[in-house]
Amino acid sequence: MTTTVQDVITTKLERQFDAADTNQDGHLDWSDYEKLADRYIGAYKLDRNDRRTRALRTFFQIYWLELLRHASVEGDRLTKDQFVTANRLAAVDTSRLNVTEGGAHAIFDVIDVDGDNEISKDEFTRLLRDVWQSRSPEALDAFDRLDTDGDGAISRQEFVRATREYFFSSDPDAPGSLFYGRV
Repeated sequence: MTTTVQDVITTKLERQFDAADTNQDGHLDWSDYEKLADRYIGAYKLDRNDRRTRALRTFFQIYWLELLRHASVEGDRLTKDQFVTANRLAAVDTSRLNVTEGGAHAIFDVIDVDGDNEISKDEFTRLLRDVWQSRSPEALDAFDRLDTDGDGAISRQEFVRATREYFFSSDPDAPGSLFYGRV
């Protein structure tokens, strides 16, 4: 059976929903994104006034508002289906926020602890372990796939490209398709 373009992207977004639904109630709300931001900030030991903290929180706030806008919901919660639809629309509507670029840069800046414009294997391992709470060997294999030039680090360009692939690529083997596990 062939997986369609829509199925691959939907699967990736559904996995993102599951990872972000911190209280596992089947809905996302702003508190889930606050907790996610706090996991990044805690994992990377950032001060609340650090520019990276402010940029990450600002991105998550605007991203959340864009999801609500694109979901056309009355309240402040999203089901999984609403989340998937809203993400598809928000990813292509860059009129207020470029989800793929803005998010990729804000998150990259947090992960790149030493500020060398690369994510080392140790920095990536911290992301998996302390932010996404994953100890799966398959998850660590994603590092090698995201490091498309094989130099032992994920450059900003590779990370942004992978984020674009996550939102737009129908290829289940694309490096960006691995952010939440193999599709």
